[in-house]
Amino acid sequence: MSVDATASSSSLAESVKRYYGETLESSGDLATDACCTIEATPPHLAKAFENIHPDVVARYFGCGLVAPLAIEGARVLDLGSGAGRDAFALAQLVGPKGDVVGVDMTKQQLAVARAHTDWHMDRFGHDRTNVAFIEGDIQAIGELGFEDDSFDVIVSNCVINLCEDKAAVLNGAFDVLKPGGEFYFADVYADRRLPEETRRDERAHGECLAGALYWNDFASLARAAGFTDPRLVTHRALAIHDKGLIDLFGEARFQSATYRLFKNYEFDGSCEDYGQRVRYRGSIAEAPDAFPLDKAHEFVVGAWSSVCGNTYRMLNETRFARHFDFDGDWSGHKGLFPGCGSLSPFEGGDAGAPISGGCC
Repeated sequence: MSVDATASSSSLAESVKRYYGETLESSGDLATDACCTIEATPPHLAKAFENIHPDVVARYFGCGLVAPLAIEGARVLDLGSGAGRDAFALAQLVGPKGDVVGVDMTKQQLAVARAHTDWHMDRFGHDRTNVAFIEGDIQAIGELGFEDDSFDVIVSNCVINLCEDKAAVLNGAFDVLKPGGEFYFADVYADRRLPEETRRDERAHGECLAGALYWNDFASLARAAGFTDPRLVTHRALAIHDKGLIDLFGEARFQSATYRLFKNYEFDGSCEDYGQRVRYRGSIAEAPDAFPLDKAHEFVVGAWSSVCGNTYRMLNETRFARHFDFDGDWSGHKGLFPGCGSLSPFEGGDAGAPISGGCC
């Protein structure tokens, strides 16, 4: 990294700290709905949110739901944990035998999370503290003291767009994930590469727009980091009502999207067909009828589904294996598997239409 690049990254980091530590006192201070979550919350997660202190909830700035299924007993890393809303929700879902570590660089946000940790442990009825918060830069995960291959799941909620070096975040996440582990995160993406001058607008950056990656550049970065087959889970169009931001971004469109990335060294570069099938057992309590893997795959209880080799591995070589039956092997290759779905959150339906009318 050059001296100029280092200075630029440092300046951007200080801008983010100011915006989330000083400018914003609550989610109500946001000028757009980019850093808000408006999608329907499943009952088990809504129940977990009910147990979170109002002071923590008030300083929530995420754009999605980053609580993947089947994480009981897991060790989870929350990148850009802020005041801790997601971390405290995850601490309930992993249970007393699991652990959650939150990382953030904003002292004011960390102070809120730490001040309420004991309150949450009492509320959850845990006999030990299973969540911790550390100050650090998620662009330098390797310098935070974590061992390689040490986390089952990594989550992040509308934070990577705030980082200058997004490749470093993805590379670091890959390193500390266990083989078969998952990086499950929500962020903001653009339908094009944004002009460099927009990226230096502090307000636009703090509102999670100026740092948004062109979605296809994200896909390339993910693959380069080792996440060979990124999967789009959910997405929604973002509404921008502020005239200054509309003028700044012109015709660019934005989507909040959730992706899941698995660490698997054996993934094919494309979705290949080996004649394999899977059948969901219905054994995940929060998904008794069907299991949604991504936007293109929902597995209904008791029904055999043909899948590509990568999807087979995502289920057979991860924490989901005990919840599925498997049929097939790798002995017969049939060519490309059709219809695994697009990575683009801008395809399908009226992707440019705003879903929400305001912030939070």
